[in-house]
Amino acid sequence: MKNWKPSARLEKMGSAIFAEVAEWKAEAARSGWDVIDLGIGSPDQPPSEAVREALSRAVRDPGVYGYPSSEGSPAFRRAVADWYAHRFGVMLDPESEVLALMGSQDGLAHLAMAVTDPGDVAIVPDPGYPIYQAGLELAGVTPYLLPLTAENGFLPDLDGIPADVARRAAFLLCNYPSNPLAATAGLDTFERLVRFARDNGVLLVHDAAYSEMAFDGFRPPSVLQVDGAKEVAVEFHSMSKSFNMAGCRIALAVGNRDAIRALRTLKSNIDYGVFEAVQQAAIAAMEEDRKSDHNVSALYEARRDLLVNGLREAGWDVPTPKATMFLWAPIPDGWTSRQISREILEAAGVAVIPGDAFGTKGEGYVRIALVQPEDRLQEAVERLGRAIASWREAGRWPAKR
Repeated sequence: MKNWKPSARLEKMGSAIFAEVAEWKAEAARSGWDVIDLGIGSPDQPPSEAVREALSRAVRDPGVYGYPSSEGSPAFRRAVADWYAHRFGVMLDPESEVLALMGSQDGLAHLAMAVTDPGDVAIVPDPGYPIYQAGLELAGVTPYLLPLTAENGFLPDLDGIPADVARRAAFLLCNYPSNPLAATAGLDTFERLVRFARDNGVLLVHDAAYSEMAFDGFRPPSVLQVDGAKEVAVEFHSMSKSFNMAGCRIALAVGNRDAIRALRTLKSNIDYGVFEAVQQAAIAAMEEDRKSDHNVSALYEARRDLLVNGLREAGWDVPTPKATMFLWAPIPDGWTSRQISREILEAAGVAVIPGDAFGTKGEGYVRIALVQPEDRLQEAVERLGRAIASWREAGRWPAKR
């Protein structure tokens, strides 16, 4: 059609590297590799039996097939408030401070449309999850990229934000525990972020999707635990990672009632909410967690230990993360993120994601997802060990320490 073409904004959305990696995986499979995919962070386990039973009962109820509420059922919002009180000691009003979402990516993608105008500025992390910048592109908002570096523990240097940017910014987005960085933050960091938001009239947005995937006894806090945080902050949480419900597409936003109202108003015009049966399954997941602290941390901690220890033994000194389902692995000098990711697939049949998929500051790293059973991770370690040994022999990899 003569006058039709894809929107120019699509050129700026998502990362072309993800499409490239998909092509690399297909090539590796065609060349005979049984590819071990440690790329996309999709849980490989099902929800608990209690959650599946709740979903099964709900889908047989003829009363759940009408249009759901776009804000979430009263029962779901009460369950969220109860879970936040149990998990974080945070009191929420289910009527005004809780909103159901079709996955946290849904809410994050639409947030800028709800709380900004075209031409506004928003502060987002670099590296960061790609939807952070994609949502700004959809809304016509200019990103200010906040560099997160290993030297600073991948925490934000708020003093480094120019004063004019701080004054103009509509919101600042952070993510701890972090995808892709596997970095964590304590309440002291959140206190500084809340103070920055209050001092500059900025909405603080916290993506807490990985708060329930933490190791070694660490319990990630909520930003809403900071006194007065609800005056300036909104937090997103997902059922996908915490409860193995990624395919169900259900999440939540909580906190500042004005931001929740704005996002609710936007979503009431573009969708009809989450299927009621899925909401009932999510309620069962939160109730089970409240009764037994049923969570996925032990599974991923064991996988982390296997992979970190195996890679270190092979000569790849990767950090030990305190949370998330990822390793953020620095690569040796002489390689680019994209080059090493491609060669890992060619030499070992293991898929990882180049760090620059998440922003320019991701160059020099790869992200490795802990999304395979231990036997497959062990096989990945053995394959990578052989590849590293051959690269070391060829002078392309540093000697073991």
